[in-house]
Amino acid sequence: MNWWKNSVIYQIYPRSFQDSNGDGIGDIPGIISHLDYLEKLGVDVIWLGPVYRSPGDDNGYDISDYQAINPEFGTMEDLDNLINEAKKRNIGIIMDLVVNHTSDEHEWFLEAKKGKDNPYRDYYIWRDPVEGGVPNDMKSTFSGPAWEFDEASGQYYLHLYSKKQPDLNWENEEMRNKIYEMMTFWLEKGIAGFRMDVIDHIGKVPDEKIITNGPKLHDYIQEMNHRSFGNYDVMTVGETWSATPADAPLYSDPLRKELSMVFQFEHIGLDEQPGKSKWDLKPLNIIDLKKTLTKWQTEIGENSWNSLFWNNHDTPRIVSRWGNDNEYRVESAKLFAILLHLMKGTPYIYQGEEIGMTNLELSDISQARDIETINMYHDRLGSGYDEAAIFESLNAKSRDNARTPMQWKDTKNAGFTTNEPWIPANPNHETVNVANALEDPNSVFYTYQKLIQLRKQNLLIVHGNYTLLLPDHETIFAYEREYEGEKWVVVANLSDFEARLDLKTTPTETIISNYNKTYDHLAGIKLEPYEAFAVKVLS
Repeated sequence: MNWWKNSVIYQIYPRSFQDSNGDGIGDIPGIISHLDYLEKLGVDVIWLGPVYRSPGDDNGYDISDYQAINPEFGTMEDLDNLINEAKKRNIGIIMDLVVNHTSDEHEWFLEAKKGKDNPYRDYYIWRDPVEGGVPNDMKSTFSGPAWEFDEASGQYYLHLYSKKQPDLNWENEEMRNKIYEMMTFWLEKGIAGFRMDVIDHIGKVPDEKIITNGPKLHDYIQEMNHRSFGNYDVMTVGETWSATPADAPLYSDPLRKELSMVFQFEHIGLDEQPGKSKWDLKPLNIIDLKKTLTKWQTEIGENSWNSLFWNNHDTPRIVSRWGNDNEYRVESAKLFAILLHLMKGTPYIYQGEEIGMTNLELSDISQARDIETINMYHDRLGSGYDEAAIFESLNAKSRDNARTPMQWKDTKNAGFTTNEPWIPANPNHETVNVANALEDPNSVFYTYQKLIQLRKQNLLIVHGNYTLLLPDHETIFAYEREYEGEKWVVVANLSDFEARLDLKTTPTETIISNYNKTYDHLAGIKLEPYEAFAVKVLS
C-alpha cells in the first residue's frame, strides 16, 4: 500500500506559524522549534507553504528563485535542518510548488523582457495587441484583465493571477526541462513530495480562452512524473479547482503515472451563489454538502485517491464558516474533525484547525494583507457596492482569515513573535491557544490526536466502503464505513438545534464522541447542537 494512504498531512503557512528572530514573520527555525508538538499530534507529513525566494506580492506564490530560500524564512541550511529534524520524528516534508507562473522578478522573466529575440522570451506567453488593446477578454483571478502591456516590446504577457505573476509557457520544452531539473534538486534533498499549485492550469490555451484541462495537460503531468518525482517514493497532490469525480482518476489512477491525489473544491463553493464569485454568499445547505462529499467518496473509482480537507491557506476557518465559533466553538470544531477524518482519503489539517482557531473580523481595509482581499475591496467599492456588504463578504471568505498567527499562548501576539506581527493575531488567542489545549484533556487537540491514532490502527478507515445514511435529513450527516465484515457508523448534527436520530436498533460500541457520551444503540437518540460521534456496529 502507498504510505500516504494512511497518512495525515499538516499544512504550515510559514509566514504565520512561528517567528524565531523577532522580525514579526514566521520562519523555518520557528517551525523546527515546534516539531515535537506536531509529533505529539501524530501527523506524518508537513505540507510546507512556499519558502522560496520571492518578492512577496502573493505571499510566496510568486517565486523569483526556485532553488533559493527567502531570507525572511531563513537559509537553505535551515531548510535542510528542518527536513532532517522532521525525519527523526518520522515526519516527511512536502514542498508547495508553483509551476504555472513565476514572479516577474525571476531571472527568466527579467531576461524575457529584454526583447523578442531573447532565448527566455518563449518561456512566457506573449501576444500582440488586438485592435489596439488586450488580446482577449480573459480575466485575472485577482481582478482586472489577465494581460499586462509591456511598453518596451509592444506586446502583452499573460498573468492569470497578479500582474507580477507571469504565466509560464508549457509548450516550451526547454522551460519544462528546467522545471524538472529543479524538482529533482528538491527530491534529492529527501523531501516527501510536492503540493502542486493550480496544476490544472499548465495546459492552458489562452487564444481559445481555455484555462483549465487544456488538451496537453495530462501529457505534461505524465512527463513531469517520468522526469522527476515518479523516480522517488513520494506523494504528490495537485490543486485542481476544476476537477470532477469523472476526471479525478485522470490525475490519480496509478496506472496513468501522474499524481498521488488531487484537491477537489466542489464542496468549498456550496455557500456561494451559483454563477457568481466566492464573495457572493448564500447559506450552506447540509443536504447539498452530503451529496457533494458522498459523490467524491463513491464515484472516483477504486484505483483513484481522494484528499480530505476543510481549511487551507486560501479558505476561511471551517468552525467560523459552517460551525458556531461562539457558543459551540469546541463542539463544532470537533464535529468537523470527526466527520472528515473518518472518511476515505488522506486528511489534511491546516495549522490551528486542531485547536479550533476562528476567523478574524476586519473592520478596516488597512487590516488586510492579502492581495485578493485588497483588490476585491477596491474593485467592489468602485463598482458601487455598500461597504458594509463588502466587509460581510470579506469576513466570511477573505484568505487573511486563515493567515493570522498561530495561537501558541495567551501572551502578547499569541506567542508567535516578540515583535509586531506581519498580520494581527486574533484577540481570542487569550483563550484559544495551544498551551490551553494541551492542558485540557477534552480539548479539540486531543480529538484530532485520537482521530489520527484511529486511522493508523484501523484499516477500515483507509479502505472501507462508504454509504450515506439519511440523505434527506436537513441537519444530520450520517454515513457508514464497512471493511471485511466490520461496520462503523458516523453521525454529526450540523446545527445549533437538537435533532432526533432514528437508525437501526442494532447494538453499538462507542469509538469517539465530541460530547463524551456512550452510545449502545442508534434508535431514538436526541442529538445536541453540533453533536458528533462514531460507533462500531456489534451485530
